[in-house]
Amino acid sequence: MNTCRIGLVSVSDRATQGVYPDQGIPALEDWLSSALATPYVVESRLVPDEQPLIEQVLCELVDQLDCHLILTTGGTGPARRDVTPDATLAIADREMPGFGEQMRQISLHFVPTAILSRQTAVIRKQALIINLPGQPKSIKETLEGVKDSSGAVVAAGLFASVPYCIQLLEGPYIETHPEVISAFRPKSARRQ
Repeated sequence: MNTCRIGLVSVSDRATQGVYPDQGIPALEDWLSSALATPYVVESRLVPDEQPLIEQVLCELVDQLDCHLILTTGGTGPARRDVTPDATLAIADREMPGFGEQMRQISLHFVPTAILSRQTAVIRKQALIINLPGQPKSIKETLEGVKDSSGAVVAAGLFASVPYCIQLLEGPYIETHPEVISAFRPKSARRQ
């Protein structure tokens, strides 16, 4: 069986300099361990806000380590040093604009500054690469979505679409824990 390989990339000048500990990768690891029912392996990288280095790490994770999914965190705002989306688009084969649109839609439920986000997603070869926000709370909200007080989904979480996208890219069949996030697939794409 094809084991799911996930790349986690935290982009932060200050975390790479040791000013404070990186919170992005631990937040992603925690969320994935609660959400995924399918076995997976992780490759983690911490890089500064330098476009050539981000591009190099993304290419390494896809081209050499054959990751199916790469989640980046940090560097998606309008500041000069925020170059994660620029690096991601530079190495992309195709853009997946719906992911960025949905991330901003989810975040607008919490902060009006969500419109300042330049988060995006792309496909490179066999991999889906998604630029997530930098804050652990925002990472969880973006991946899981927004629910009302009764638990009804108000805005679908990004990850609901990720397993089917990876399946369409001929990657492994990924299952989730529905109490965290339900993976959506058309009936014809579901395993019995």
